[in-house]
Amino acid sequence: MSEVTRRVIIVGGGLSGLSAAFYVRKYYKLAGIKPEIILLEKDQTLGGKIETLHREGFVIEKGPDSFLARKTAMVDLAKELELDHELVTTNPNAKKTYILQRNKLHPMPAGLVLGIPTEIRPFLQSGLISFGGKVRAMMDYIIPPRRSEEDESLGQLIERRLGTEVLENMTEPLLAGIYAGDMNKISLQATFPQFGEVERKYGSLIRGMTTGRKPAETHTGTKKSAFLTFRQGLQSLVHALMNELQDVEQRTGVTVTSIIDDIANKDKGKPRYEVELDNGERIAADDIYITVPNFAAADLLRPHVDVSALDAVNYVSVANVVMAFSKKDTATEYDGSGFLVPRKEGRNITACTWTSTKWLHSSPEDKVLLRFYVGRSGDEQNVELPDDALEELVRKDVREIMGITANPLFTEITRLKHSMPQYPVGHPGNIARLRDELGAVMPGVYAFGAGYDGIGMPDCIKHAKLTAEAAAKTLQM
Repeated sequence: MSEVTRRVIIVGGGLSGLSAAFYVRKYYKLAGIKPEIILLEKDQTLGGKIETLHREGFVIEKGPDSFLARKTAMVDLAKELELDHELVTTNPNAKKTYILQRNKLHPMPAGLVLGIPTEIRPFLQSGLISFGGKVRAMMDYIIPPRRSEEDESLGQLIERRLGTEVLENMTEPLLAGIYAGDMNKISLQATFPQFGEVERKYGSLIRGMTTGRKPAETHTGTKKSAFLTFRQGLQSLVHALMNELQDVEQRTGVTVTSIIDDIANKDKGKPRYEVELDNGERIAADDIYITVPNFAAADLLRPHVDVSALDAVNYVSVANVVMAFSKKDTATEYDGSGFLVPRKEGRNITACTWTSTKWLHSSPEDKVLLRFYVGRSGDEQNVELPDDALEELVRKDVREIMGITANPLFTEITRLKHSMPQYPVGHPGNIARLRDELGAVMPGVYAFGAGYDGIGMPDCIKHAKLTAEAAAKTLQM
């Protein structure tokens, strides 16, 4: 039986798009379909926010710097690309994380999961929460549980169960590093649905987290390391994908401006869809995988389906400021992975990673590499500052918090504009309805990426894989 050829257009060349190309090729072939894949990216380079810089012996991530080990999709892809030998773990002697409070760094209590204590003694001994705040948190044991499965904000859950102090001093700074978001707006069901399940099952978050089997995906990773990266940087994975996909047409510097749906073409045995590019070119497509941010996807899909689920997702801008120092110029021996800064501290930075301590491969031994995060929901203005002004704001915090007065050897600033999707309350249901309509109205058109089902790199890979596998199965039937 001869293979059926199918034209597949992938819109967006970030990690979701590259992963989609990889898995479309794999699963379509298994289904007896020969995919002719064209990947279209508006920027001049592929990989999206992933960018690794090698400079003076340092390995510097200008975008994301690592991924959760417990989410296995990225490790699985690395194995398929024969890149898993390049994976590295965090320094086992850098397990501590600190939280800034009144200009002093306090170690985060052992066993803390998103501000929820899984070990009571360290929580009660912590200087991060007042005596009254600890009493309020312990009331979680007796406050009646919310039985409804209806979505609410993550902040509402934590404040309702554990109180305002835990929310502001522990949960908010922990989550700022992941979502750069407002805890009172971010969807619980889209981020940590397991905590709602714990409350309903045990009647108390603390009881549920300290007794019985902990819910899936609340632990922090493998015994070896919670986070992983690649020895030569995350861009290793992008380059491996690009190399593996040499039979895929990879076009950069082109923007898809619209999707044309002509069902009559299908009746004539032609591809049903066309994508129109900014240069006026039209490309026929049987299947279209849309992996661009929600606001860009909304513009493409608006003429065809209700895109309110996409419009509801706001994107926050952040900046990464990486500084290198001589070790002799830093007074402190860093014994952890870094520190987090609660919103109420009023600082310019939201967090700092002691990169050269957390990742031993990232820096020469006599140097120190520090990475600072700027910008969060409601506090994005500093991201737009000129380089020298932004660097000076960060250096002010570095002097006052860490006591480093020396000039950095160099500074690398990366602005990631509209890069952090904020899942609103009700997001999972909204996205499910969008996909149902898309499946009914535009079969063969799929939408996924960081703004849909999880912002982590493994989430992007996982949903590209699931989408391609499901699509191939429907074509095989």
